[in-house]
Amino acid sequence: MARTLTDDEFAEFVHAAWPGLYRTAYLMLGEHQLAEDLVQTSLAKTYASWRKVKEPAAAPAYARVVLANTAASWFRRKSWRNEHPTEVLPDAGTEHDPTTRTALVDALATLAPRQRAVVVLRYYDDLSVREVAYALGISEGTVKSQTSDALARLRAQLGEAAVPHTLGAHRD
Repeated sequence: MARTLTDDEFAEFVHAAWPGLYRTAYLMLGEHQLAEDLVQTSLAKTYASWRKVKEPAAAPAYARVVLANTAASWFRRKSWRNEHPTEVLPDAGTEHDPTTRTALVDALATLAPRQRAVVVLRYYDDLSVREVAYALGISEGTVKSQTSDALARLRAQLGEAAVPHTLGAHRD
């Protein structure tokens, strides 16, 4: 019989999952405050459905789907602006060149919201085409076409060699 996870387990989950969810939200939205709002909203929705999560190992994937669905609903709003200020990514302590990172964040900001979400989920969260389709509630074919279009735009802005190196390999 499956058990229900406790509030203490949720608190532990939030502490562990926040950095990854925040990074994904920031890359999708390009603005720190909106990313924090998205993560907080997604975690509130996750908590509201916490009794549905039967295993702690399933919680990160569940929260990521909630985050992606919440972002997608924000993107559908008529008031959503595709132009947001960009800043250096919050985890600047990594070994990446800050100039390359800033250029990539700026280039991501020029993509349509769905394209940006697909690229972030595919290449930064390393999800498969099927997992991205499920997370965003779209078909696998849409994931593939949005990825192709987005990568073409990024290559045009960053150069052919910069995109594969910057985004890394992906899996299907």
